[in-house]
Amino acid sequence: MNRKGHIITAVQPGSIAEELQLVKGDTLLEINGSPIIDVIDYIEWMGNEELLLLVLKADGEEEWDIHLEKEAGEDLGLKFEHDLMDHQRDCRNKCVFCFVDQLPKGMRDSLYYKDDDWRLSFLVGNYITLTNLSNRDLSRIMEKHISPLYVSVHTTNPELRGKMLNNRYAGDSLKYLKTMADGGIQLHTQIVLCPGWNDGTELDRTFEDLWKLRHSIQSVAVVPVGLTGHREKLQQVQAFTASQASEAVEQIERWQDSFRSQSGTGFVYAADEFYLLSGIDFPSYDSYDEMHQVENGVGLTVQFMSEFNDALADVMKNLRIEEIDDPEKNTKACVPVRQTIITGKSAFSILSDMMNRVNDRFRMDIQIIAVENRFFGSSVSVAGLITGSDILKNIEGKKLGERILIPETMLRKGEDVFLDDVTISQVADKAMVPVIAVPVRGDAFLHALLKGTPLEVK
Repeated sequence: MNRKGHIITAVQPGSIAEELQLVKGDTLLEINGSPIIDVIDYIEWMGNEELLLLVLKADGEEEWDIHLEKEAGEDLGLKFEHDLMDHQRDCRNKCVFCFVDQLPKGMRDSLYYKDDDWRLSFLVGNYITLTNLSNRDLSRIMEKHISPLYVSVHTTNPELRGKMLNNRYAGDSLKYLKTMADGGIQLHTQIVLCPGWNDGTELDRTFEDLWKLRHSIQSVAVVPVGLTGHREKLQQVQAFTASQASEAVEQIERWQDSFRSQSGTGFVYAADEFYLLSGIDFPSYDSYDEMHQVENGVGLTVQFMSEFNDALADVMKNLRIEEIDDPEKNTKACVPVRQTIITGKSAFSILSDMMNRVNDRFRMDIQIIAVENRFFGSSVSVAGLITGSDILKNIEGKKLGERILIPETMLRKGEDVFLDDVTISQVADKAMVPVIAVPVRGDAFLHALLKGTPLEVK
């Protein structure tokens, strides 16, 4: 019997599916009489309290009709052959700024894959270009009201967008923005800004055009192009200088002030990298409004500092007044635990200021090492792209203390592995001290620093 469905690869112990005696190798054919196109359909059905499942058993001969009642939103506990219950949509563009095209050779095959799937945009916040969107996709998005979606716009000049994405249809796909906006789909957008391409007056045009769709578009993030040392045979793109970054920040903030005066929100936001590169002070926490783009590196630094300061204030409340005023009486804080923080060059100054305060207040001994990125190139300065091999080169011969702290973003999601396949345990073995990955939250960072001291937060 050859019927299209979704092969079950695992059944969660104690789940509804296990109670129904579903097993690995069974195939889910239909729910409530309808085929399941992908995970979007499946999630929608999970919102029902009553389901009728049609399942082809693993032997390929027997079909089960299963009627069940459950709580609305409760999952069955099934894992399928494909996470999306469909093949993932890949990217049809060859953007002049594409980071994947700038990766060195010899890395895992999965790192060279470029997805451009609207379902992943909805589920996990991946940015899509809309260039591979079919009429059927658009109809499903509108009918099911799939929202919010995250869209890489880059420019609203159709001709320029075609050149930047190296796709002659890239300009035409901008029409989907208005269609979605008219259909009530919420959008978060980003612009990868490239000097001499989509900056200056082109950026003004893009802001003006996106502002017209403000009933749908909730935020616009502007991030600087990221360039590695592996751009052989790629189209020429220049990195931002400090002065160009300053100009970009000033331009974005001018528009932000204008939009805020009209709507009460900033609408457009500069990525943290622009402030770090230009040396311009970060704006206030409130200026980022709902922090819609924090996962895109917009407002992350300000949020981190705010969380750190709040956590530090809480710790200080637990110390007696005389201990705060007189470090000689501060017996709780006399904990000379030497630790090493590993970060990228762009975050060094921010973290240094924080650690100076911690060292001075609690008489601790914390050093920061800003790793030079040799793997991707010295122009790549963010912590999330530091590799294990570069860490080992930078810590060689240094006194590291009792432990090394790194941000979780240096590791592949859900793994203890750096981008170059070096593991945390390999770094720890060579460093001869534990390596601890810390969530990128200011409070978690401070608590990790105080762990094992009299000031440890329980």
